[in-house]
Amino acid sequence: MSFDVKKFLKTKFIPREEEVLLPDLKDFFGEQEAASWKIRGLTGQELGQCNEAASRNKNVRAIIDGLASQIPSEIAQALKSFYGRDEVPQDVAKRIEQLILGSVEPKVDVELAAKLCKAFPIEFYILTNKINELTGKGHIPGKVQPSGETQMSEQH
Repeated sequence: MSFDVKKFLKTKFIPREEEVLLPDLKDFFGEQEAASWKIRGLTGQELGQCNEAASRNKNVRAIIDGLASQIPSEIAQALKSFYGRDEVPQDVAKRIEQLILGSVEPKVDVELAAKLCKAFPIEFYILTNKINELTGKGHIPGKVQPSGETQMSEQH
């Protein structure tokens, strides 16, 4: 059996998507709406961005620790508190980026991701685990879109 390179390269792929029910967040959705969060799998490039987010977190922490070792402890603690990096584990930094990139609805920014992580950590992990699962399954071949309706020619 051989891999059909031409077919693969011609195929348009779309990310897998899924709606995840989060009943504990129902108070933050409309009254008649299901408490669901629409997510998607990531691309390879986005997965790389998530890994870089964890590295950036580590680098910022190292810089802050380096600066803090040169200044009085109360100033060092204020610096750490200001940047908030002394409390963010690598895994959480990576997952925050995953949630930002993998959320379809609602759209997520750093503030929302961090607040969800802090206030609803289980839901945060449910969502990011599902994003990882969808990413691992890969994209799916997209539906071929018709080129448009053909008009019937008039008969003479």
